[in-house]
Amino acid sequence: MGDRPEALRALLDSVAAQDGTAIDVVVVGNGVRLPGLPPGVRSLELPRNLGIPGGRNVGIEAFGPGGSEVDVLLFLDDDGRLPDKNVAETVRAAFEADPQLGIVSFRITDPESGTTQRRHVPRLRASDPSRSSRVTTFLGGANAVRTHVFQQVGGLPDNFFYAHEETDLAWRALDAGWHIDYRADLVLHHPATAPSRHAVYHRMIARNRVWLARRNLPLPLVPVYLMNWLLLTLLRRPSRPALAAWFGGFVEGWRTPCGPRRPMRWRTVWRLTRLGRPPVI
Repeated sequence: MGDRPEALRALLDSVAAQDGTAIDVVVVGNGVRLPGLPPGVRSLELPRNLGIPGGRNVGIEAFGPGGSEVDVLLFLDDDGRLPDKNVAETVRAAFEADPQLGIVSFRITDPESGTTQRRHVPRLRASDPSRSSRVTTFLGGANAVRTHVFQQVGGLPDNFFYAHEETDLAWRALDAGWHIDYRADLVLHHPATAPSRHAVYHRMIARNRVWLARRNLPLPLVPVYLMNWLLLTLLRRPSRPALAAWFGGFVEGWRTPCGPRRPMRWRTVWRLTRLGRPPVI
């Protein structure tokens, strides 16, 4: 968004310092003018803010259709930083070792405290963020995706704008037979924040949750999944304005187009269940 030039420069410096083959870098200005960038870094300035998935999709296409000019794409938040120089080489080795590995999710830690927020561990059993595992979703601002995944299942859902776009892609990738790994040894430093800092947070998570279910789940699971999330939201006792925004988004999710519906196969439902997160929670 163009409002963190010092943090962006620190991130780009940490990418340039990676061991091994140099990484081609594109910075997308999502409806803003970008600050000065280091030599060799490409910039794309969009005339308007397309949201997180829309901006990332533009970045993907900068490397050819579906990212076809490269084998793997890294997605890194502009206020993050890679503290270790071996991240790129570790990512390359992971994809080379497992041809069915489609997505790698990094571990996000606060640079001051070294802690990882629970929401940044993409599994239900999140008490030990230092444990790597197979997972059913990934972190949008700290990941690596094999470009064959995009070419096979398509990009991120543009219309989501913010929230749950990663899970939408993850479910489609899993349904196509790809694996997703959470790698605790791949670290991105990122200041600990609350997602509710975004004014649209409560509305977007509710609307996109409905869209996610409508697009990807077998029909019998749609009401189960959404009822569970309704109950969880009420149990968390959000403030009255937050709850009003959430219900507004929930209704919007039913009243507005969600994009193409491609329900996952029941064998994928079982696969997600065996991985510890059946697609009803």
